[in-house]
Amino acid sequence: MYRKAAFFILAAMVVLACCLPQASAQQEQRRSRGRGRNRGRGFHPPTDAYDGWRLGMQAYSFKKFTFFEAVDKTASLGLDWIEAYPGQKLSKDHPDVKIDHNMSARMQEVMKAKLRDSGVRLINYGVVGLSKDEAKCRKVFDFARAMRIRTIVSEPPEDALDLVDKLCREYKINVAIHNHPKPSHYWNPDTVLKACQGRSERIGACADTGHWVRSGLDPLECLKKLKGRIISSHFKELEDGHDVPWGQGQNRVKGLLEELHSQGYKGSFSIEYEHNWLNSVPEIRRCVAYYNKVAGVLKPGGWQDVLASDLSNCTFNEGSWTYADGVLSRAGKGYIWTKDKYGDFILDLEFKVAPKSNSGVFIRTADIKDPVQTGIEIQIYDSFGAAPSTHSCGAVYDCLAPAKNMVKKAGEWNHMTIAAFGNRIFVTMNNERIIRMDLNEWTEAKKNPDDSDNKFKTAYKDMARSGVIGFQDHGYPVWYRNIRVRKVDMSQWRSRRR
Repeated sequence: MYRKAAFFILAAMVVLACCLPQASAQQEQRRSRGRGRNRGRGFHPPTDAYDGWRLGMQAYSFKKFTFFEAVDKTASLGLDWIEAYPGQKLSKDHPDVKIDHNMSARMQEVMKAKLRDSGVRLINYGVVGLSKDEAKCRKVFDFARAMRIRTIVSEPPEDALDLVDKLCREYKINVAIHNHPKPSHYWNPDTVLKACQGRSERIGACADTGHWVRSGLDPLECLKKLKGRIISSHFKELEDGHDVPWGQGQNRVKGLLEELHSQGYKGSFSIEYEHNWLNSVPEIRRCVAYYNKVAGVLKPGGWQDVLASDLSNCTFNEGSWTYADGVLSRAGKGYIWTKDKYGDFILDLEFKVAPKSNSGVFIRTADIKDPVQTGIEIQIYDSFGAAPSTHSCGAVYDCLAPAKNMVKKAGEWNHMTIAAFGNRIFVTMNNERIIRMDLNEWTEAKKNPDDSDNKFKTAYKDMARSGVIGFQDHGYPVWYRNIRVRKVDMSQWRSRRR
């Protein structure tokens, strides 16, 4: 629900803004400086393929690395969610600190800052012990509340469940009972169901599909037994006793996703990939792609990858761009353009520049032979530490400076969201709203509303309201990844308001 609600709220705010008397561009930018302090993942819309599900990583998949490295790998996969487990080292800078509910408040803040900076949300925590000792249990729940964790994953003894249920209701945090394989007490879903009977809906199952296979059970039948009590899941595809990319092996994943869809499941999926520990990201990326393909058909969230894996849906000079391991890289001379046109949409992506690099994201471009004069460019530039200007990273090039310079140092990944709704353009970078633009205020060619000059022969109010999306070659190295778009039918949002 978080993902769906976040998008609806964003769209409703935009439509409301379109219906109110418009402030000047300068007033909007001053306001954005204040509103921009409302940092958080909500400014970057979640981009799940399935409307209502949340796909993320179980950090145990990266147990050979620190938690910070696990977060970076999760972000590189284009995932918004992560499940932490107790015992993982926090970071290379804090090698003696391990993730768990005994962390100091200061280290919890360090952990939160890393998650916020990476655009990844901590959704679950486990597998962690819960017992009849109320003080010890409360410590776990206090940690979960402080870290805004939704679900604690555990295998509590049955005689502790009354206490656990009480704390679930008090803290409004779920506990999902996990099923390690035999001889774990909860290896059989019948035992989990019995433990849930008569308890609140906040007590349920963490469905570990791989461990059911290891216990000799059919994971599809296990899901059916647990219908209505599944809160979270550790998803796996096993072949010859170890994980393989989803869709391979016996290809159980498709049927499991279809079953959960039929049940109306609204929980999370944690990819737990326990193979090829030091170089698992390419295989996990295939799991993500398979999930997006299957889940996106079951209940489309509206988000689509902008680029085909072979770039066949793009127009570009051969050899000028490469697309490998999910990263688009400039390799030669020339822009790259989508073949599809986009009018009202939300574009979500990450980018990285080299020192002094210059590029741009073009939207609504009418003529790819003259993009500067027929498209709107959101500047991509190594302007770290500089005062905001109309040429800074995140600016609407030569027209409107960002409210704040949010670009990171060269070599670091940045998260950017560009929303185009009719005459309104919004840009968010690294969890900060930096552009709020009303195209209708640009009434003269070569002039901005503050009477400064720009280079455009057409007044921006008269620019095309639909066109292709492009990535600029300016002769410098630049990288883009996790490029997704969601088209928006503004008539539907307006009708919702009525």
